[in-house]
Amino acid sequence: MNGADTAWILVATALVLMMTLPGLALFYGGLVRSRNVLSVFMQCFAIACLMSVLWLTLGYTIAFGGEGPLWGGLSRAFLNGVDAETVKGTLPEVLFFAFQMTFAVITPALFLGAFAERASFGFVLLFSALWMLIVYAPVAHWLWGGGFLADGGIFGATGAKDFAGGIVVHETAGLAALLLAILIGPRKNRTTPPHSPGYVAIGAGLLWVGWFGFNGGSALSANGQAAMAITVTHISAAAASLSWAAWERIKFGRSSLVGIVTGTVAGLASITPASGYVGPAAALLIGGIAGVLCQEAVNLVRHRLNLDDTLDVFAVHGVGGIFGTLMIGLLGVGSFTAQAGALVIVGVYTLVLTWLLAKATALVIPMRADAESEFNGLDLSAHGERAYDLTS
Repeated sequence: MNGADTAWILVATALVLMMTLPGLALFYGGLVRSRNVLSVFMQCFAIACLMSVLWLTLGYTIAFGGEGPLWGGLSRAFLNGVDAETVKGTLPEVLFFAFQMTFAVITPALFLGAFAERASFGFVLLFSALWMLIVYAPVAHWLWGGGFLADGGIFGATGAKDFAGGIVVHETAGLAALLLAILIGPRKNRTTPPHSPGYVAIGAGLLWVGWFGFNGGSALSANGQAAMAITVTHISAAAASLSWAAWERIKFGRSSLVGIVTGTVAGLASITPASGYVGPAAALLIGGIAGVLCQEAVNLVRHRLNLDDTLDVFAVHGVGGIFGTLMIGLLGVGSFTAQAGALVIVGVYTLVLTWLLAKATALVIPMRADAESEFNGLDLSAHGERAYDLTS
């Protein structure tokens, strides 16, 4: 057990949890109508609680309980055999568990944005629970837990590289978001603007700072790789913010606050898989491209495909994560064949299992809130509360 490594991952764990609570909650909450902001907060908070309990019971052991090719087994269910002195690498295993738990929290929370303002609360919870255990945890094992996509697996001695979640987090959440948006269908009113760009900016800022723990913490050590991961994360975010704003200016004659901070998230998602392998110059390139690429992906999904991915989860997280994963191969710090192959395998698995789980969940709980609840807003209809009482 190393004290410096332990201290850093303790901090990184708190930073990654901050990304969901309150970072993502504010980012997503500001983008919806005022009558739905509490429903977004509630979903983020409930997901954080539910995924934490499920990670303890089954998620962690499926992902990291052993080194089988497909799953980790059940030996670490309920943290069986783990106490304060049990070591994994140079860390207390209970700290490694907690750090990875924050990833299991934010991944299903990401796709909440695809069906915001219309999904039923019960469906969100049950589907997310099943999805984390059956999609996220096995994919995490395949790449990070010694599974068949890692080094020594089907791609040979050097397997697919995913430093902090371009495939495990962003591809899976992005593809699930796109499919769920199709299955649930579009909102009745898709033209309402974000009710609070200020919330969006505050949430993006918290995500940016939290991402230092997300990427830097994935080194699992207080070392130069962690320092470089934090640096390239910041550079990519900054470059993508500027390129998004500049592209908006070229296309529409002005740059928006919501646009520049969405560019920030695109840059963060795109550098995530490569953050442990590339330097600042490559991060500048990745972020600069991501700001334009993800903005055009938003236009493609919204206007050309006419799909209502409410908060652009696929275009920003899915496309960003896939792009960053491929850049590992294109920049020569990994095998392009392994990177592309892992994306295809995980992509097909995610889409098939997401469809099956959504359909199965819908047999128990309707996917969508009824029309009256959707019209009145989910805050009042689902939770009996209003975000703002201007008469008090």
